[in-house]
Amino acid sequence: MQSETDNAIPVPPRIGDKAPAFSARATTGHVSLADFRGEWLVLFSHPADFTPVCTSEFVALARKADEFAKRDCALMALSIDTLFSHFAWLRLIRDRFDVEVRFPVIEDPTMVIASAYGMTMPGDADNWGVRSTYFIDPEGTIRAITCYPPNVGRSIPEMLRILDALQAADKNAALTPADWKKGDALLSPPGEALDAVYAAENPGDWFWQERK
Repeated sequence: MQSETDNAIPVPPRIGDKAPAFSARATTGHVSLADFRGEWLVLFSHPADFTPVCTSEFVALARKADEFAKRDCALMALSIDTLFSHFAWLRLIRDRFDVEVRFPVIEDPTMVIASAYGMTMPGDADNWGVRSTYFIDPEGTIRAITCYPPNVGRSIPEMLRILDALQAADKNAALTPADWKKGDALLSPPGEALDAVYAAENPGDWFWQERK
């Protein structure tokens, strides 16, 4: 007899959680999450090989791979397709678009990794509806998550902007405002003392302080 907890839906990792550990075959050889400890990692899923939106993303990411590397950040892709499907697809991308995808592309045919990250849910036959991205810091903590539908491709400039914002906020113990880009002013975290609120020269100064 099964208890209710046996049928409980697993809770996917959230921002601030440790990224679930895994090891798998990939286009660059065997990889594990632990291989990337000490650097940033962008782990992203794509619905399927040989699809137009996913192809456009891989072309764009391969062309911008150096920009991620400059930020001490590795890229890693994942789908339920097999390793040999990945190989054939990457060869086609190279021949059609004159760009080589050198970051690892993981095979996950049993959806074990996808399930651990919440890219799929129990009962899903595949991960077709998922285009998720996880920004993982050097300590292995998930710092940001984005999710797109299958018919909308990711914005590579936005991926880089998120990475820049996370790194700038960490480095400066600061906040990044709306539409922040590298080089823009940062915001100081607001104080938590009532005396500082009353002492501020202007009503909003206690919580709104820009800094370079």
